[in-house]
Amino acid sequence: MKTVLTISASDCSGGSGIQGDVKTIVVHKLFAMTAVTAMIAQNSSGMFGIMQASAEFLANEIDCIFGDVYPDAVKIGLVMSAELMEVIADKLIQYNVKRVVLDPVLLSCVGSRMMEDDAVETMCRRLLPLTTVLTLTIPEAELLTGMQIGNAEDMKRVAANIGQTAGTSVLIKGGYRETDANDLLYTNHHYTWFYGEKIEERNTYGAGNGLSAAIACNIAKDYPLELSIDYAKSYISGAIKANMKLGKRNGPVDSCFSIGGYHVR
Repeated sequence: MKTVLTISASDCSGGSGIQGDVKTIVVHKLFAMTAVTAMIAQNSSGMFGIMQASAEFLANEIDCIFGDVYPDAVKIGLVMSAELMEVIADKLIQYNVKRVVLDPVLLSCVGSRMMEDDAVETMCRRLLPLTTVLTLTIPEAELLTGMQIGNAEDMKRVAANIGQTAGTSVLIKGGYRETDANDLLYTNHHYTWFYGEKIEERNTYGAGNGLSAAIACNIAKDYPLELSIDYAKSYISGAIKANMKLGKRNGPVDSCFSIGGYHVR
């Protein structure tokens, strides 16, 4: 059985983070393993508390996993401190990990900074060179480069800037665009567009999280990167369209909608 390790924060509301990743991995019929970087008290109304794991404990978690069941792919989500970034980078090198999807959560869904400045620097210096594909929202890509994105050509320019600097593939997600939801992949001086309609549903919490987890699942199944992203985009569009309507405000996507009969590749 194929396996995926997600290294991220616990979301007690179940819409995102480790919980969202596990749901996505399971519906893709893979075995999910987790290393928790932090515990977050949050729900559809906001974030109310964070408790980070220690570097020693995170290293212990990762060692326990790789020492027993070697993951076919690794997805990295929210990591807030440089110290934890260093631990993850060291372990990826130690265990010679080749399939890594990095979805760093630089900004929360309401625009709040989620990573310390030195953590962003450490991510760029240590983690990006070890990454198969980096996924970013448009605001995150702007934050990382200091460049503005107003149109498709800007997306190409910013993606190339990040990809050539870091030496990794970059997926800039178009969910913040007003007229469409087209995503752009930059890899090896080549651009690939993944076209999507703008879905007018408010229950989109965890969509980006689910997309990156689904990409990791598809990479674990040995699909090429472009096909992995294409399948993942189709999956997350279905999860948004399911419009689960949980929570008092913007609720979570229905990560498990496929259990009702949708065929996840």
